Amino acid sequence: MSAGTTKSLPSSGQKPIQEMCHPLSAEECALTPSPDLGNTISSMGEKDLSLPNGNAVDTSSPASSSSLLNRLQLDDDLDGETRDLFVTVDDPKKHVSTMETHITYRVSTKTTRTEFDLPEYSVRRRYQDFDWLRSKLEDSQPTHLIPPLPEKFVMKGVVDRFSEEFVETRRKALDKFLKRVADHPVLSFNEHFNVFLSAKDLNKRQGLALLSKMGESVKYVTGGYKLRARPIEFAAMGEYLDIFTQKLGTIDRIAQRIIKEQSEYLVELREYGPMYSSWASSEEQLQEPLDGVAGCVANCCSGLEDLTEDMSEDFLPVLREYILYIESMKNVLKKRDHVQAEYEAKLEAVAFREDRKTPVPTDVEKCQDRVECFNADLKADWDRWQNNKRQDFRQLLTGVADKNIQYYEKCLAAWESLIPLLQDKQETRADTN
Repeated sequence: MSAGTTKSLPSSGQKPIQEMCHPLSAEECALTPSPDLGNTISSMGEKDLSLPNGNAVDTSSPASSSSLLNRLQLDDDLDGETRDLFVTVDDPKKHVSTMETHITYRVSTKTTRTEFDLPEYSVRRRYQDFDWLRSKLEDSQPTHLIPPLPEKFVMKGVVDRFSEEFVETRRKALDKFLKRVADHPVLSFNEHFNVFLSAKDLNKRQGLALLSKMGESVKYVTGGYKLRARPIEFAAMGEYLDIFTQKLGTIDRIAQRIIKEQSEYLVELREYGPMYSSWASSEEQLQEPLDGVAGCVANCCSGLEDLTEDMSEDFLPVLREYILYIESMKNVLKKRDHVQAEYEAKLEAVAFREDRKTPVPTDVEKCQDRVECFNADLKADWDRWQNNKRQDFRQLLTGVADKNIQYYEKCLAAWESLIPLLQDKQETRADTN
C-alpha cells in the first residue's frame, strides 16, 4: 500500500484586533455579525473585562504584526498564495517496551513566525499527545471549531491497531488535523500548538499553567436557567447538522455494505479464475481461449481489489472525519447556548432590579461582549468549515468516479482482448469443417 502525499492547506496570519471587523481574519469580513460588533470588540481592549471567576479576558491578538511581513512562498499549485507555517505528519514507528506498545509519528514544522525560536522543528508524537493538544485547544479557544481527531480505538473493519493499513489511515488523519489547525488564523497562534510543535519533551510542558481564560467563562454555571431559543441563524445550523449527520450515516452504512459485498465477490473471483486454467490443461483445443478467460478474471480481480481498497482507505475515512466534525460543531453550538443563557439570566436579573430602582450590574455588558464574540467566531468558523467541506467532498466524489471508471475500463479492456482469440477459434473450426 502506497502512502499518498496530502496536499498542504494555506495558512493566513493575524492582524491586530482593532483593525479587524471580525475576531478571525480579514477574509471573513463578509460575515459581519452585527453593526455594533466592530466597536464592541475594539472597546473590549480598553475595558477591564473580567470573567465570573475574576480572571481578566485576554482580547489581544495572538499574532505579532512582524510575522505578517515574513512569509514563505508556497508552491505554484496555490497560485502564489503565501503561508508562514508548514506542518506534516509522517514516518510512523512502532515502540515496544515491557509496559506497553505504541506508535509515534514524526511531526515536522517549517516556519518564519517570530513566535518560534527556530525556523524548523522535528519532534515525535504519539496519539495521546495529539489528544492533549486538541483538549487544550478546546479549553483555551471555546468559541472556535476545533478539527476532530481520528477515533482513538480501532476503527470499524480494522482489527489490528498496529497493522500497516490502520497506522497509515491514522497518520493521514493526524496530518489533516494539524494542517487544519495550522490553516486557522486563530488556532495556529495558540500557545499550546506552539508547544506541541516545538517542545522536544512534551510531557514536561504539559504541567505548565497555560491559561484558558475564555474556557473558564464557558464553564460558568447559569443557575439552571434554560435558554429561551437560539437565534434563527444558529437554529438553522443545528438543523443542518442533524440532517447532514443522517445523510452521512446512511452513506457510511451503504458504503460499508458495498465494500463487504465487493470483498465477498473478490473471494469468489479468485476461485473462479484458476478453474479455467485447470480446465485449459485438459482441453488442448480450447487451451488458448480458456487461459484467456482466466487472465481476464485475474485482471478483474486486480481492478476490484484496488477499487475496494480505495473505498476503505480514502472514501470511508473522509465520511467518518465529517461525522466527528459534526459532533465538534454541535459542541461549540452548545457552548454558545450556555453563554447566551448566562446573558439572558443576567438580563432578567437586571430587569427585576430595575423595577426596584437598584443599580444595574456592570457585568451585563461584559456578558453581552462574550455572546457577540462567540457568535462572530462561530459564524466565521462555520463558513470556513463549509468551504473545506465543499472542497473535500468535491475531491472525494471526483476520486470515486475516476476509480470506478478505471475499474470498468480495465475489465472491459480485459474481456475485449479475449474476442480475437474466440474469433480465431471459430475460424479454425470453420476451416476444419
